[in-house]
Amino acid sequence: MKFHFAHNNFNVLDLEKSLQFYKDALDFHVVKKFEGPGFTLAYLSDGGITPHLLELTWLHDRKEPYNLGDNEFHLAVKVDDFEAAHTRHKEMDCICYENPAMGIYFISDPDGYWIEVLPENK
Repeated sequence: MKFHFAHNNFNVLDLEKSLQFYKDALDFHVVKKFEGPGFTLAYLSDGGITPHLLELTWLHDRKEPYNLGDNEFHLAVKVDDFEAAHTRHKEMDCICYENPAMGIYFISDPDGYWIEVLPENK
Protein backbone atom coordinates (compact mmCIF):
# COMPACT_ATOMS: atom_id res chain seq x y z
CA MET A 1 0.00 0.00 0.00
CA LYS A 2 1.40 3.42 -0.97
CA PHE A 3 0.02 6.86 -0.17
CA HIS A 4 0.99 10.04 -1.98
CA PHE A 5 0.02 13.69 -1.77
CA ALA A 6 -2.87 14.88 -3.93
CA HIS A 7 -3.69 18.41 -2.76
CA ASN A 8 -3.89 20.90 0.08
CA ASN A 9 -6.97 22.99 0.80
CA PHE A 10 -7.37 26.66 1.71
CA ASN A 11 -10.85 28.06 2.40
CA VAL A 12 -11.29 31.50 0.83
CA LEU A 13 -13.81 34.32 1.17
CA ASP A 14 -13.55 35.73 -2.37
CA LEU A 15 -12.73 33.07 -4.94
CA GLU A 16 -12.09 35.45 -7.84
CA LYS A 17 -9.75 37.61 -5.76
CA SER A 18 -7.86 34.49 -4.62
CA LEU A 19 -7.63 33.06 -8.13
CA GLN A 20 -6.21 36.36 -9.38
CA PHE A 21 -3.68 36.46 -6.53
CA TYR A 22 -2.40 32.92 -7.18
CA LYS A 23 -2.17 33.63 -10.90
CA ASP A 24 -0.30 36.92 -10.41
CA ALA A 25 1.91 35.82 -7.51
CA LEU A 26 2.76 32.22 -8.40
CA ASP A 27 1.55 31.60 -11.98
CA PHE A 28 -0.92 28.98 -10.69
CA HIS A 29 -3.94 28.29 -12.91
CA VAL A 30 -7.27 26.51 -12.46
CA VAL A 31 -7.18 22.98 -13.86
CA LYS A 32 -10.61 21.89 -12.65
CA LYS A 33 -13.61 23.31 -10.85
CA PHE A 34 -16.50 21.71 -9.03
CA GLU A 35 -19.74 23.54 -8.25
CA GLY A 36 -21.77 22.10 -5.40
CA PRO A 37 -24.79 23.32 -3.48
CA GLY A 38 -23.48 26.42 -1.72
CA PHE A 39 -19.80 25.88 -2.46
CA THR A 40 -17.22 25.95 -5.24
CA LEU A 41 -13.94 24.05 -5.38
CA ALA A 42 -11.15 25.30 -7.64
CA TYR A 43 -8.01 23.22 -8.09
CA LEU A 44 -4.84 25.12 -8.98
CA SER A 45 -1.78 23.68 -10.68
CA ASP A 46 1.79 24.89 -11.04
CA GLY A 47 1.56 24.06 -14.73
CA GLY A 48 2.48 20.41 -14.40
CA ILE A 49 5.89 20.91 -12.79
CA THR A 50 4.53 18.75 -9.96
CA PRO A 51 1.29 16.76 -9.70
CA HIS A 52 0.39 18.51 -6.42
CA LEU A 53 -2.69 20.76 -6.49
CA LEU A 54 -3.94 23.58 -4.28
CA GLU A 55 -7.67 23.33 -3.67
CA LEU A 56 -9.45 26.61 -2.94
CA THR A 57 -12.84 26.14 -1.29
CA TRP A 58 -15.36 28.97 -1.44
CA LEU A 59 -18.40 28.59 0.81
CA HIS A 60 -20.85 30.97 -0.84
CA ASP A 61 -22.63 32.06 2.36
CA ARG A 62 -19.44 32.63 4.40
CA LYS A 63 -18.95 36.31 5.29
CA GLU A 64 -16.47 36.24 8.19
CA PRO A 65 -12.72 35.77 7.74
CA TYR A 66 -11.40 32.35 8.68
CA ASN A 67 -9.62 32.00 12.01
CA LEU A 68 -6.13 30.85 11.07
CA GLY A 69 -5.00 30.61 14.68
CA ASP A 70 -1.33 31.37 15.04
CA ASN A 71 -0.91 30.64 11.32
CA GLU A 72 1.86 28.15 12.08
CA PHE A 73 1.08 26.11 8.95
CA HIS A 74 2.00 27.13 5.44
CA LEU A 75 2.45 26.03 1.86
CA ALA A 76 5.98 26.10 0.41
CA VAL A 77 6.97 26.64 -3.22
CA LYS A 78 10.34 26.63 -4.98
CA VAL A 79 11.24 29.04 -7.75
CA ASP A 80 14.02 28.94 -10.32
CA ASP A 81 14.58 32.74 -10.28
CA PHE A 82 14.42 33.72 -6.61
CA GLU A 83 15.43 37.36 -7.15
CA ALA A 84 12.80 37.92 -9.86
CA ALA A 85 10.16 36.30 -7.64
CA HIS A 86 11.15 38.50 -4.71
CA THR A 87 10.91 41.60 -6.92
CA ARG A 88 7.45 40.55 -8.17
CA HIS A 89 6.18 39.91 -4.65
CA LYS A 90 7.65 43.16 -3.33
CA GLU A 91 5.84 45.04 -6.11
CA MET A 92 2.62 43.20 -5.21
CA ASP A 93 3.19 44.18 -1.54
CA CYS A 94 2.42 40.64 -0.39
CA ILE A 95 5.68 39.78 1.42
CA CYS A 96 4.78 39.27 5.08
CA TYR A 97 8.05 37.88 6.47
CA GLU A 98 11.65 37.63 5.30
CA ASN A 99 14.50 35.55 6.67
CA PRO A 100 17.61 36.61 4.73
CA ALA A 101 19.86 34.39 6.89
CA MET A 102 17.94 31.33 5.65
CA GLY A 103 17.50 32.75 2.15
CA ILE A 104 13.68 32.49 2.22
CA TYR A 105 10.64 34.70 2.54
CA PHE A 106 6.88 34.34 2.93
CA ILE A 107 4.00 35.93 1.07
CA SER A 108 0.45 36.21 2.34
CA ASP A 109 -2.62 35.55 0.21
CA PRO A 110 -5.87 37.58 0.45
CA ASP A 111 -7.15 35.37 3.28
CA GLY A 112 -3.94 35.51 5.31
CA TYR A 113 -2.50 32.10 4.40
CA TRP A 114 1.30 32.15 4.25
CA ILE A 115 3.28 30.73 1.35
CA GLU A 116 7.01 30.14 1.82
CA VAL A 117 9.15 30.96 -1.21
CA LEU A 118 12.42 29.04 -1.53
CA PRO A 119 15.12 29.11 -4.18
CA GLU A 120 15.15 26.00 -6.36
CA ASN A 121 18.34 24.66 -4.76
CA LYS A 122 17.03 24.60 -1.14
